Amino acid sequence: MAERPYVIDQMISAKAIAARIEALCRDIKAEFPKDERLVVVGLLRGSFVFIADLVRELGDRDVEVDFLEASSYGNATESSREVRILKDLRGEIEGRNVLVVEDIVDTGYTLSHVIHLLSARRPKKLKTIALLDKPSRREVDFRADWIGFEIPDEFVVGYGIDYAQCNRNLPYIGKVRFT
Repeated sequence: MAERPYVIDQMISAKAIAARIEALCRDIKAEFPKDERLVVVGLLRGSFVFIADLVRELGDRDVEVDFLEASSYGNATESSREVRILKDLRGEIEGRNVLVVEDIVDTGYTLSHVIHLLSARRPKKLKTIALLDKPSRREVDFRADWIGFEIPDEFVVGYGIDYAQCNRNLPYIGKVRFT
């Protein structure tokens, strides 16, 4: 698929993202016991910037980081609704506290599929957090436990989120306008 020309308009600033992560981590710290290790599972690739900032903000916690790669988009701007696991966890989660970190919940297919998969591995507690949520696009009855920002049905990039593998490096969330 050839990329179409586009421009990016800032939607959510880096400063607003940092402030929201600080608030979210207060809630996460209250949910999970301080004396128990927390396994933070990042859904690749879009969550890698978000997960890095989250684990730094968790600070004094014993945090283990693992990654799972699931895909329903490829290089497209619309979900295929077929979720494929491209990379599974390296560690075990049975009997452990797990926080799954997603960049954006759109149709809900990916996160719903991943939670079903991980629940079968019998974690002690399994919670989800998403930086962005597009509830108007939901096709599966699923809502993350914590949401950074609810956004309208716009195609966005930045802060780890890409368009055809570009723009992940932007420090803010931007709306893509095709020209």
